[in-house]
Amino acid sequence: MGRSQLEKQKTHEKIVEIASKRLREEGLEGIGVADLMKEAGLTVGGFYKHFASRDDLVAEAIQSAFDSWGRKLEAEGVDPAEMTAADIADRYVSAYHRDNPGEGCPFAALTSDIARSGETARGIATERLERNFEALASKAAGTNDGERRRKAILAFAMMAGGVGLARISADEGLSAEILATIREFVAGIDK
Repeated sequence: MGRSQLEKQKTHEKIVEIASKRLREEGLEGIGVADLMKEAGLTVGGFYKHFASRDDLVAEAIQSAFDSWGRKLEAEGVDPAEMTAADIADRYVSAYHRDNPGEGCPFAALTSDIARSGETARGIATERLERNFEALASKAAGTNDGERRRKAILAFAMMAGGVGLARISADEGLSAEILATIREFVAGIDK
């Protein structure tokens, strides 16, 4: 790859990274192309050298946001396959995740936005739901695959919804109670 192509790729990745964070912080409609490009230190005209449309950027940013969990675990030397349900709950249903939506899970930050977005973004989210359900089901106790999958769906819905509810609570005690209750429940799906 030539130098100019490598620089273009790095710039593209920088735009996606910024968009991924900002979209989780402000919602899919919360940041415009002009603001995003300004934050990246680029001109608005440069946007179309990297993306055919804003929807294309949103899809890439959502994919990057979903992939950020794995990148973070990898950087810490953690193998997701070796994590217990309690390990997952401790990381996901945490005050840190509640307080840092730009670094967290898109489901906790953008569920309603993704539901109203285009087919590409919804397809990416659907694929990630399936992966998350599989991963949690592999940690769940049960007499058959269907029971383990039901537990995984319930646990993941509680985690994503619980982080969202903890974020909206103006009462710190209630917020902490929501997180603790869900962590305890999810940690027990393997029993």
